[in-house]
Amino acid sequence: MTADHSAGADAADPAPRTKAQQREATMRELIAAGRELFARNGFGAVSLAELTQRAGVTKGALYHHFGSKMGLFRAVVAEVQYDVGARVAAAAEATPDPWTRLTSGCAAFLAASSDREVQQIMLVDGPAVLGWSEWRAMDEAASERHLTEALTELVEDGTIAHQPVRPLVHLLSGAMNEAALWLARSGDPKDLSDTVAALTRLLESLRAEGAPGPGPAGQ
Repeated sequence: MTADHSAGADAADPAPRTKAQQREATMRELIAAGRELFARNGFGAVSLAELTQRAGVTKGALYHHFGSKMGLFRAVVAEVQYDVGARVAAAAEATPDPWTRLTSGCAAFLAASSDREVQQIMLVDGPAVLGWSEWRAMDEAASERHLTEALTELVEDGTIAHQPVRPLVHLLSGAMNEAALWLARSGDPKDLSDTVAALTRLLESLRAEGAPGPGPAGQ
């Protein structure tokens, strides 16, 4: 019976994790801990001891995988930016109408910017801790592709007057980032709906004369 019991226990035990899996798990635990603590307390108020205790790892593990608290924060910002980009893409892809894909995606970005976690990590601490240039480069890498694709399609089908797309991408991206940064510091919930309305009017001004109106999803 003893032999049979041991065999059964061995069969039930999960296979031991490889070093790569252990490394990935440790990194995920640290990023999750950082995301929670940075969002709740802000970068400056979070200590290494808090981060490692929350993740259940040693300070040596944090230094090994991220180099510093700053390195961990950078990874957390990248993850938050990726998640916001995914929310924007999901909102845009929920409709077949190219114009509504643009407006829905832009509105989704502003809505995501109203989340406390996104505000503190990506909009308040991100530029302040990483510096504007690095933060802007990370933002472009995370979100520029979706906006470029949407605007390119609209220029090609004549909804937006023919023009170089890249300057337009940067103009709109800059406007939305500035609005998001302002919303992150605003205490008035009404500011979000007002900003979305203002953005909608701004986008409408880009429509070429005689371009077809948006479908029901955009009305």
